Parts: sequence; structure tokens; C-alpha cells
Amino acid sequence: MPYLCHVSLLIASLNSGSNGNCYYIGNKNEGVLIDAGISCRETERRLKHLGLSIKMVKAIFITHEHADHINGLPKLVKKHHLPAYMTRETRSNLKSGWREMGSFTFQAYEPVTIGSLTITGFPKFHDAVDPHSFIVSQDNINVGVFTDTGRFCDHLIKNFNRCHAAFLEANYDEAMLETGGYPQHLKDRIRKGFGHLSNKEALQLFLSHRAPFMSHLILSHLSANNNKPEIVEELFNSVAGETEIIIAPRRKETALYHISGSAKNKKSNMAVHAKHKIQLSLFEEAQPQSLLAS
Repeated sequence: MPYLCHVSLLIASLNSGSNGNCYYIGNKNEGVLIDAGISCRETERRLKHLGLSIKMVKAIFITHEHADHINGLPKLVKKHHLPAYMTRETRSNLKSGWREMGSFTFQAYEPVTIGSLTITGFPKFHDAVDPHSFIVSQDNINVGVFTDTGRFCDHLIKNFNRCHAAFLEANYDEAMLETGGYPQHLKDRIRKGFGHLSNKEALQLFLSHRAPFMSHLILSHLSANNNKPEIVEELFNSVAGETEIIIAPRRKETALYHISGSAKNKKSNMAVHAKHKIQLSLFEEAQPQSLLAS
């Protein structure tokens, strides 16, 4: 159940995966969408399921130009007169008809203010023209969206460390990808620096760089072919401590989670430090270098 103490930000995944990505972050009055990869109708419907209205959405921020992040964008912009924010390079790489949507541009680390929300983009590694991740903030509460990123970098680490909650991709299980049916070139595209983070890489980031006040981690963009939710749940729940772990589904919304300024779970923290050391040993032989699955 969502935490019902003092609310600063409300967050939910509306859909997460290669079939479409869309994340809501807002407050009781207004919100933004990060990416618009599902249809306008499904976006409206899933917001309604959460007790939210599309009228609360005041802007859409686009991480990059891949179809699973922008498929619903033209209809949402046209029907609801919503501003869409993307980098100039991303806009130039859209199909010709989409470049006339009346979008706005942003630059890395230049905050955009939407009502009482502040949205800040920063670069990431992915096989797109100018991909960015985002931090959405209000009253010193920070929520990050870190998906479609091929490797760790200083941008990712320093921003993840600020988050009270985050959407973090755990795209693939390394063994499933290696033994699965993808052609070699696609396996390499996924795991060699400009694709996606594996489960273990996401776990390493979580163990090494999460803030002590992180209350929620929504693991996102799981591959349909190279991962399983139960694998991810087992891996993270064993070391989660007071951070609530949620798996974002591929075909429906999560619950609506309430993010305040302090960690909130009452889960036992026993043996977390010991398990932390055990898990870190997984990474002593190789540094993260993997990574685009579906």
C-alpha cells in the first residue's frame, strides 16, 4: 500500500518495457509525464485508474526518440494541448511530421519549471542521438527516471544518490541473454555500453550509491525475453533494507506511490549490511560494461 503520511510527490509507472514507456510524477495539483510511449487513450485510462486526471498533466518530457518512448506523443500533444520538452538534437531526429508539434527544447542541467515542479535533464549512454535522464523535484524531494542507459557514468551516480525514489531499469538477466535466441549483434548492442543495464549492474548501483533516505525503487524496462520479474524481486528484496522494491509491469500501471522526505518502510533491516557485502562480491571481478534489450 502507498505510504499515506505527508505527501510531496506522487509517482507511478503507467507502462514500462519495449512495448511502451510512460512514467507519471506530480503532486496533488499538477504533474508531468516522462516519455509517452503508450497511446493517448491508454495514458488517459491508466491515469484514471490511479485517481488522476489527464488534466493534471502539464507537460511531457522525452528521454530520446525511440518509438517505445514517443508513440503516444503526437495525439497527447494535439488533444490536450500539452507542451513537449526534448533536446534540440532529439527533435531534429523525429519524423518530419512530428517536428511541427510545437515542442520546447531543454539543455542538460538547465532546470525547467512546471508549476511547483522542477525538471532537470542530464546526459546518459544509449544508442540514440541525444538521450537524457531526468530528476523531478519539489521541496527538496527528488525522483529520478533512469532507464535506457547503457553504463554507469558520473551523471547517473551523482543523480541517483540524490533520490528519495527512482525508476531504475533492470533490463536483462545476463545468463538469459547469453543463452537466449537473440542474434549476436543484438546481444552485443544490449550489453556493450549503449543499450541497457543488467539486473546485476542495477543492483550494484543500488548497493553502492543509493541515498539512505531512498524510500521507493521502481525497477523498470524489464525485457520480456531476457528477464523475469521473480528474478529481479529476489535479487533486490534480499538487500533492500527500508527501500520498497516495486517491479513496473509491461502492460499496466503500478500503484500510485506517495514520496515524502524520509524513508518510510517498517521492513526489518536485520542482516542488510552482511548481505550488502555478499552481493558486492559479485562485482569484484568485472566492472559494469554491459547493456538494449526488449
